[in-house]
Amino acid sequence: MDWYGTVFEVIDMRSFSNLWFWIALAVLWSSVSHWVLGVPFDMVGRARRLGGQAAQDLEDLARINTNRFLFIMDEAGLWIVALGSAFLTGLALLGFAYDVEMAQALFLLAFPLTIVGLLSVASARRIQQGENSGEALWRRMRIHRTITQFIGMVSIFVTALWGMFQNLSAHVLL
Repeated sequence: MDWYGTVFEVIDMRSFSNLWFWIALAVLWSSVSHWVLGVPFDMVGRARRLGGQAAQDLEDLARINTNRFLFIMDEAGLWIVALGSAFLTGLALLGFAYDVEMAQALFLLAFPLTIVGLLSVASARRIQQGENSGEALWRRMRIHRTITQFIGMVSIFVTALWGMFQNLSAHVLL
């Protein structure tokens, strides 16, 4: 058996039947829902409970991250949208028109993240426009995280359904 045959036997290159894909999916959504606009969500709870320095740290970190995020979007947002759209369109065409399973898997990871990215822009704008301290900031961060978790649940559900369909149809064809 040659080296390539051994590698492809040990590592299943079909995305939806690969355990590493599902681990990556779980880690991705866990990380995305924990880091709200670059701020770890446990800081929000600590700021609400303790106030004082913890609240000030949260406000400072939220201000720094939202200003950085909005600066990038104001300077290069058009390019990011254009390249991101081209990338997603390419993945969608390769995956669903040409039936490339790896492209389907990457599309099902990347597309919901673009929705979270748009949500992040909206949340950052609201924080910059006045929801940048105290209860208003905590509420905005909580709403952002809740919507992100909902997007993640829908994404995992759709990906699981599509993955089961792909795995069942692959076994029927074999």
